[in-house]
Amino acid sequence: MSILWQARFFTTVNHLRNLPDLQVPEIAFAGRSNAGKSTAINTLCNQKKLAFASKTPGRTQHINYFSIGGAHVAQHRKDPTIVEEIRALLVDLPGYGYAEVPGAAKNHWNELLGDYVKNREQLSALVLIMDARRPFTDLDKQMLEWFAPTGRPVHCILAKADKLNRNDSTNALRLTKSVLASYVDENGKPFPYTAQLFSALKRVGLEEADAKIQQLLGLDVLPQETIVAVSE
Repeated sequence: MSILWQARFFTTVNHLRNLPDLQVPEIAFAGRSNAGKSTAINTLCNQKKLAFASKTPGRTQHINYFSIGGAHVAQHRKDPTIVEEIRALLVDLPGYGYAEVPGAAKNHWNELLGDYVKNREQLSALVLIMDARRPFTDLDKQMLEWFAPTGRPVHCILAKADKLNRNDSTNALRLTKSVLASYVDENGKPFPYTAQLFSALKRVGLEEADAKIQQLLGLDVLPQETIVAVSE
């Protein structure tokens, strides 16, 4: 059983000033509306309704936090010892790029997303979810441009890979890796960017994504007390 299956709703915020002040690693999930972000989160966490997967793209208008470790949000807020048990936070960012969202809301989301990914100290890595049939829209590239100066890892999940045949899937992954390789630091060293194919429907790439997310959050390392107990 994956530790991601422990994920529970923690809180939702609409302004950066309300972000949780927990000093644990966060990994953010970003993606264009209707790219399959919510479905991917639910599949990885083995839950049907953890992340809100709306039939109307653009409905998720807040930053939603899910905790790994600890207990449900009601207990988090009443018992500080439970908060201390939280090992990491999964962050579901608002989907971007839906045409029918009002302009004022779009501007608010853009400011919220940009400021969060550029300035959030607890943010360990970004999971960028793209439709395998349409990777790297202008808004996907904008997200990478915002995040690249941090030098932190990005893992691209090419969702809905079941919609492509084997040859097209291979080409989509090759293109994605080529684009990611073009992002380098001031010394010409490539950023730690990776990519994979994924299908929630066919459960393709599930284990690979699970292992990568745990690695990026440091959840693949046993807690110290467990290590001591094993060594004894």
